Amino acid sequence: MKSIAILMIVAAALSACGGTSGRHRALAEQIKRDTLMQTIKSMARETVKSGFNAGDGYDEVWIRDYNTFITLATELHPAEMIKENLRVFFRLQGEDGNIVDGFIPKANAHSSEGGYAYVHTPLEPNYAGHKNTVETDQESSLVQAVYRYVVKAGDHAFLRDTVGGQTVAHRLERAMDFLMAQRYNQEYGLLWGATTADWGDVQPEHPWGVYIDENTHYAIDIYDNAMFLIALDNLMELLPETREKWRPIRGEVAGNSMTHLWDTARNKFKPHIYLDGSPFPEDFDEAEVYYHGGTAVAIEAGLLSKEQVKHAFDRMVANMQASGAATIGLTLYPPYPEGSFKNKGMYPYGYQNGGDWDWFGGRMIQQLIRNGFVAEAYDQIQPMLRRAVDHGGFYEWYTVDNQPRGSGTFRGAAGVLYDAIVMFEDFASTDR
Repeated sequence: MKSIAILMIVAAALSACGGTSGRHRALAEQIKRDTLMQTIKSMARETVKSGFNAGDGYDEVWIRDYNTFITLATELHPAEMIKENLRVFFRLQGEDGNIVDGFIPKANAHSSEGGYAYVHTPLEPNYAGHKNTVETDQESSLVQAVYRYVVKAGDHAFLRDTVGGQTVAHRLERAMDFLMAQRYNQEYGLLWGATTADWGDVQPEHPWGVYIDENTHYAIDIYDNAMFLIALDNLMELLPETREKWRPIRGEVAGNSMTHLWDTARNKFKPHIYLDGSPFPEDFDEAEVYYHGGTAVAIEAGLLSKEQVKHAFDRMVANMQASGAATIGLTLYPPYPEGSFKNKGMYPYGYQNGGDWDWFGGRMIQQLIRNGFVAEAYDQIQPMLRRAVDHGGFYEWYTVDNQPRGSGTFRGAAGVLYDAIVMFEDFASTDR
């Protein structure tokens, strides 16, 4: 009887495996026949082929955007052009190692009261830079962008190029050193920045909100720290000789992220740890706000288990349904109340306060694929792809009722969706 029972268990296991394999094959065939994906790939290539600025609403080349379409750009543009954009960021690098957000031709850099304070350096004759000081992701974004270029092009020699007498490799480390020297909180062992909504770059206390000022409320969030962890992983892979220095720091920041930012009771990341009080109304329970973008980046940084990834995905779907949004690219839910931000664009479900962004939804799709939730990812990417076709381009963000807003050639969105489709194709082409 015991042998029969064992045989029955083995048979059941084999049947289950066969069922899973069959479902994978069916999904693979569906992906291979998906003409919508091919349409989007073609659209993305045309969008990224047309330039490097963030989109038609921006003059600048932004590093956080460039980071997310540089892989596709490397397929479409000469390597020297890709590298020159990266070199401009290095030429504009501060003496303390900081990296600007973006650069613009000097002829277009018109300083005005209440506008950008442009950065100029003797090394860069053609472009001026600007730095959004409320954010803490510029340095991490540049390291990641260099990593993506080097891996895609196989151009490790670029790390030995010199900019102002310093190698690219050395300048990458200086960028990470800046974060440890200028944005590291000793008490929590984590990076800090100004209070923003999830991954956003707008603080609540100012009508524009991109510069730290006397009204800033300093805080720690998961997005900045997860971006830093990914950058450290990339840096140590590019420069193995740096592992002795950065591996312990990587381990400490990862551990502290889960110790201090993970809300065990709610099974989610806390929006903020405040270092000097919150800027939001006392009657608003910010602990209930779920950050979609920061969570997706934390998954990319390897902070969550597969079980936690599935829970995060289920929560994002539930938030999407509760809000009425079209995709899991919903920035956060519930949104901050009306009047929480002096910037008029940050109304509930506006811009970064609950807007629906393929730029981050596409990253969550990628992480679902990496963690084996390919069918779920395939279902959730469909509305992102359909609306790009319906509206004839990759818009910056969408309202809760799925209407496009912002730049209509948003290259960051084109890049992350293209990369996600390539991942689906890799899954479909694998022998199962």
